Amino acid sequence: MRTDNKSRFRLKIQKVVFTVLLLTIVGLLSWLSLQNSTQFDWSVNNSNSISEKSIQILNTMDDDIVVRAYVPKSIATQKGVTEILRRYQREKSNFEFKLLNVEIDLEIAMLDKVTSNLQYVIAYKDKSEKIASLSENAISGALLRLSHDEERRIIFLTGHGERNPTEGNNHGFSQLTTQLQTNGFKVDKIHLLQDNIKPNTDVLVIAGASKPLLAGEVDKIRAYIKAGGNLLWLADPGELHGMRRLANDLALDFYEGLVVDNNIDVRKTLQIEHPAIVPVLEYYPHKITEGLQYNTLFPTSRGVSRQQNTDEEPLWQISPLFASFAQSWSESNGITSEIVFDASSGDIAGPITLGISLERKIKEDTHPSKISQRIVAVGDSDFLANSYIGAGANLTLGLNIMNWLAGDDTLISITPKGAPDTQLKLNDIEIVIISMGFFIAIPLFLLITGISIWLKRRNT
Repeated sequence: MRTDNKSRFRLKIQKVVFTVLLLTIVGLLSWLSLQNSTQFDWSVNNSNSISEKSIQILNTMDDDIVVRAYVPKSIATQKGVTEILRRYQREKSNFEFKLLNVEIDLEIAMLDKVTSNLQYVIAYKDKSEKIASLSENAISGALLRLSHDEERRIIFLTGHGERNPTEGNNHGFSQLTTQLQTNGFKVDKIHLLQDNIKPNTDVLVIAGASKPLLAGEVDKIRAYIKAGGNLLWLADPGELHGMRRLANDLALDFYEGLVVDNNIDVRKTLQIEHPAIVPVLEYYPHKITEGLQYNTLFPTSRGVSRQQNTDEEPLWQISPLFASFAQSWSESNGITSEIVFDASSGDIAGPITLGISLERKIKEDTHPSKISQRIVAVGDSDFLANSYIGAGANLTLGLNIMNWLAGDDTLISITPKGAPDTQLKLNDIEIVIISMGFFIAIPLFLLITGISIWLKRRNT
């Protein structure tokens, strides 16, 4: 194709116009990026956005939220703090934050009682709370606490071998307590020989009592229930330790046997060796189980159900929460080397309900601040102990139960996003195929391509 001077001139004009248009478009995009901040989260697991539960918390808070972040004179640190807080600001227009420095903003720091940088104060209405990190769990937990007009109290019964909410050993509940405190609860203990159950108790927890309660102690619990109190009863296999009257009041039937699971495939997949460690993969529809997508484990559990032929008034709304597999059963003769289902000896065929909820409306004069009374009974207390609370969704389930009992239906739990699986697992065949591809196929392809190009050029 021959070109004359006129054609060359047109090509130059086209190049100049293209260059000007390109620079103009780049300049406009740069200006728009400075004027408008729009961000899309395409990361795995949406790790750069806040969870739906955190958004629900923000939606319950009508007034302005102000975060005072005390950070050092570091551009990288300030940029990181800004990015985290903007995740909340994108979801709530009246969420504001200020970057301060302890060494410069002395008066504000003194009012906030902040003595060093990398501390953060969240203010809402006439309340404020100081946190030491900007994790979603910490921020949303503080927002949840600030959103409540009154403090929510969870009281653990003690004095009868129950789980201790402050003990850090495998048997204790310290990890659950830490998470409850993060989610806005005040956790305390009570010994009924020394004190009475206070009216402002949101949830009373009986977690695995192993020694008998005195009749007077049981009467105090029954009076608390009669007055509209909420209860979480974790009853391990064996005796009810003097609380049979309480079970009759609630028309609850706790099975005598130990639930065992004989689903070999599931046990192998979850690496469960003992048949008394019962996995749960499916849940009945309920606010407590809403959103649960992982398995939970219940070691040494018993079945629980509603007593038949009861005409108790007012009637409870009863809902099963979760159950064992159909291949499971309630073993009445204990665990032996070879367990076999035997209905003639009292074994009860699965699936066995492991958790049940009860709810009923209460009279306004009984408890003016509440419209319903809630109770959850689970045939196991091990699933919330430190040794098992990290298994599957045990922690999430425990927090969901507590929040539902306390009346937070929409704020069931704040579950921090987990990091995606960054491990690449390959078998021997896959490793060989990849190795042949990198060390043989690709070099051979490049060699053949190079020779072909060389021969083509040589012949032209």
